[in-house]
Amino acid sequence: MLTPLQSTVIAAMTSNDEAFFKALGARVAELRREQGLSQQALADQLGIPQQTFAHYEVGRARMPVSLLPELAKIFGVAADELLGLRNGNGKRGPAPKFQKQLERIAQLPRARQQVVMDMLDGVLAQRGR
Repeated sequence: MLTPLQSTVIAAMTSNDEAFFKALGARVAELRREQGLSQQALADQLGIPQQTFAHYEVGRARMPVSLLPELAKIFGVAADELLGLRNGNGKRGPAPKFQKQLERIAQLPRARQQVVMDMLDGVLAQRGR
């Protein structure tokens, strides 16, 4: 159920705004599912109620711009990718899984990055034999 404020915000949206926020919500929902996160888990990370987040995903309410940097960080993508201005790999279609994994690894603490690098080096060394 929408709050009176959410109803006012929705009523004030133009058709272009509505299309933009639905597309933004769809991109966020897709990235959330790719990360294996529930709406509740992501809403908890963002410090907002799950129901509010659900409204953002379907475009019933405007997602605050202040959430974009945090969402981009969580998903390991650029904010302009969230906005639909580009995709992560510079090509058409979704970024390959490997690229997204690399972006997630880059966000790990240095010690964990080193563990991942050591594992990759070990696998690649075995492959070269």
